[in-house]
Amino acid sequence: MSTRTVRRALRATPGHVVLAVLAIIALFPIALVLVNALKDAPEVVRNPLALPEIVDWANIPEAWTYGNFGRGFINSVLLTGTTIITVLATAAPAAYVLAARKIKIAGPVMIYLMMAMTVPIQLFLFPLYAAFARLGLLSNVFAVGVVIAAINMPLAVLLLRTFFLRIPAELPEAAAMDGANTWQVLRHVLIPAVSPGMITVGIVVGLMAWNEYLISVTFLQDPTSYTATLGFLSLTGTFAVDQGVLMAGAALLIVPIIALFLAAQRRFVDGLVSGSVKG
Repeated sequence: MSTRTVRRALRATPGHVVLAVLAIIALFPIALVLVNALKDAPEVVRNPLALPEIVDWANIPEAWTYGNFGRGFINSVLLTGTTIITVLATAAPAAYVLAARKIKIAGPVMIYLMMAMTVPIQLFLFPLYAAFARLGLLSNVFAVGVVIAAINMPLAVLLLRTFFLRIPAELPEAAAMDGANTWQVLRHVLIPAVSPGMITVGIVVGLMAWNEYLISVTFLQDPTSYTATLGFLSLTGTFAVDQGVLMAGAALLIVPIIALFLAAQRRFVDGLVSGSVKG
């Protein structure tokens, strides 16, 4: 091993140590949930940090049944899918218009979007609830998905704009010279070019929609429309003293998120890196 390689490794060591510590801090609560999901209630209370003396698999089916996770996961997928599709279908054209400055008020619109991200959703709950009740949309998973999409729209537009800024101006101009209209340029030229950004925004917005609580608990009142998050929270009343079942429910809730992130982490990181140069 050359001296240069050794020096490079030594310079990188502090950064690796910091990343390792941060990884341990982030993974420890998840590991604690998974470990305690396999214990009975007395063992969890006695020592929540210890490994299970006897693995208790009964917590998982019990949490699945009483939390109605079967239906909850279906509703969560429908809500999350509606949110992602709505956000990507509307944020991509808006981001392109702002990045290319197709409108004269692009600057004020950017300021408006940044200000909109700071407005708490609690200000709109009462008028939204009144509108939902009048239109008969309470407990409608798809309608709630559209509301969550609207909440995340400013962030999605601002993120996608950075990806459109990286595209050379000559690319859409060449397509336009070949006779393509604006919609064709966006669909066949620009969208494929910013696909890493679309994936990144989809993952970010999808995680927010999957974990959404305030909007869901306000508008999804019928138990048949409960998402997995609301199903887990329903366990807190039935199994308030059975921490093992509660941890099993939490494990059922977070395992799909971890699996999704592990499957898409490379595309997610590539998207973040490719969109971090221009802003």
